[in-house]
Amino acid sequence: MINKGRLYIILAIITIISIVVLEYYKPKEINWFPSYAKQHKIPFGTFIFHEQLERLFTKNNVIDVDRPPFEYLKTLDSIKGTYVFINNNLNFGEAELDELLNWTAKGNTLFIASEVIDEALLDTLNINISIISNFENINNYYQFQLKHKKLKHDSLYLYDKANYIHFFNEIDTLKASVISVVDNASDAVFKLKQERINTIKQSFGEGTIILSVFPQAFTNYFILTQPNQNFSAGLLSYIDSSQPIYVDNHYKSGKTFYTSPLYIMLNNKELKWAYYILLIGVLIYVIFDGKRKQRAIPVVKPLRNQTIDFTRTIANMYYEKGKHKEIVHHKILHFLEYIRTHFHLNTSTFDTAFIKNLAARSNNTVNDTTYLFETIKDYNIKSQINKTELEKLNALIETFKSKNAWKTKT
Repeated sequence: MINKGRLYIILAIITIISIVVLEYYKPKEINWFPSYAKQHKIPFGTFIFHEQLERLFTKNNVIDVDRPPFEYLKTLDSIKGTYVFINNNLNFGEAELDELLNWTAKGNTLFIASEVIDEALLDTLNINISIISNFENINNYYQFQLKHKKLKHDSLYLYDKANYIHFFNEIDTLKASVISVVDNASDAVFKLKQERINTIKQSFGEGTIILSVFPQAFTNYFILTQPNQNFSAGLLSYIDSSQPIYVDNHYKSGKTFYTSPLYIMLNNKELKWAYYILLIGVLIYVIFDGKRKQRAIPVVKPLRNQTIDFTRTIANMYYEKGKHKEIVHHKILHFLEYIRTHFHLNTSTFDTAFIKNLAARSNNTVNDTTYLFETIKDYNIKSQINKTELEKLNALIETFKSKNAWKTKT
């Protein structure tokens, strides 16, 4: 008869070998983090963009800048050319933005591609940003088109990895010209149902500012999706190739280097499995050695939170009986309490000062915040609310909260 301890050891070895084999042949998960870092080859990195940028504009003409733009421009006053910023969020300080605009006004080009752009810059250029509604676009497919007649080629470029897309709903028509437009994907051939501006070119002093709210155009995923590279190249064609191009590597969501020893260990296959085997060995030791020394501890189940069950039951009753007005009423009260708790604002009046203050603290735009509270006011007046209106309010509130959650993480 086989000794019990030996049987446990054999089973443990078989388990470890099985885990190693399964892990070795398991497909690697795709990392969809919006990094925009030049060294990242993940879908939303910009490795291919930097590689093609050096090929199109010659390597010596492309200069990577790892320092903040304020420090870089102050140190090198004589630099001329194009300063390129690509990230999902760009918020310069007041002094840094002034330095960038002064540099641009001297005859240089400022190229910014970001979903969220500094409010001070938007105010300076008299432009506003909004979001395309995806209520009728459940697949999140969007189409883009270049407007210049030499770049248009009757082509539409498809993008399918965005929950929402930003666009310029207000621009200075006297100074700005449209470079590209966007809309929800449709069956129309070579034409968008509604042209929403997502890239503009605007004069500033003696220089030029190019703004795009679609930084994904420069990611590995977008460029490698045929024929989207033509759209990215079309945007880059507005850059003066005879002047140096300074590419920002400071304002990036992805890290340019990793200081954690555990990160380095887990990214090396051999070290990773040595680490896992060590942990499994410790676990086996704790299980079998602790079994001899420690008495079994009875499991005491925690008291169940009946409040949550009660709340869920009441909410389901309201929803099933079609009492959408009551649900909206409670949802608005809960949202106002959320604002008082998280942002310490008085919610008795929804005036302009309140809207601007809340937008600044919650990382939302003034337009989006205004639209949310106009909807709340409208729903408070209505005597009846239907299911679609309830779902719309819920989507607006969740989108509002998600912006604040992203800000808290960063």
